[in-house]
Amino acid sequence: MTDKSKVKVIKKSAAVAPAVKPISVKSTRVAAREMVSNVTEWVTEFKSRRSDETRAAFDQLFSKQARPSET
Repeated sequence: MTDKSKVKVIKKSAAVAPAVKPISVKSTRVAAREMVSNVTEWVTEFKSRRSDETRAAFDQLFSKQARPSET
């Protein structure tokens, strides 16, 4: 039998801590603010488009000029 193990022993002084990149709080807030702004624009655009289409439909449905077939 062989007594060679494949476990690597690392001494405390030789161990190097991995470089941890700090998360930038400022960039996270900016990204979140941009996302909220983007979604808010989408909602506003959707509401205005929907109200414009509805207004046009009502205007067409209840036009002030009566057509000959409607009188």
